[in-house]
Amino acid sequence: MTSSSPRLTPVTTDNFDAVCAVRLHAYQEDFVSPVLKSLAEAYVYGPLAWPRAIVDGDEVVGFVMAFLDFPWDGNPADRRSGLWRLNISADHQGKGYGRFAVGAVAEEVRRAGGSRLYVTWHAGERGPEPFYLGLGFRTTGELSGTQRVGVLDLPPSA
Repeated sequence: MTSSSPRLTPVTTDNFDAVCAVRLHAYQEDFVSPVLKSLAEAYVYGPLAWPRAIVDGDEVVGFVMAFLDFPWDGNPADRRSGLWRLNISADHQGKGYGRFAVGAVAEEVRRAGGSRLYVTWHAGERGPEPFYLGLGFRTTGELSGTQRVGVLDLPPSA
């Protein structure tokens, strides 16, 4: 990361174009949807979606979207919160922004009273599974569509 501190900011008219310009490496495009689709989903799902720009200094370096208190697979009795989408711009990968964004989402889920952070991913060579497992997520054995489901237990804030 650069010398400034990364932060999450809402997507606004001021940063919308920069957020939509976030591009992954070509080989990653099969693993995560583009930002524009995520923003459309955020519009459709309203308060269940929590989209944020990942900003360092004045530069948008990525995008993250969480789902908050979402009825898992349509089951209103099984409500979960977690990471819905994570896109780090290709030229900013490997600098800690992904780890920062997951940690920031975990804090938001914890603030909302959650004790677990869920994530789904497409399995495959060069996919995101090693990243999530390296952060401490464990697979649940569930699938959401064709995606593996992982969970991270969130200890209470100190």
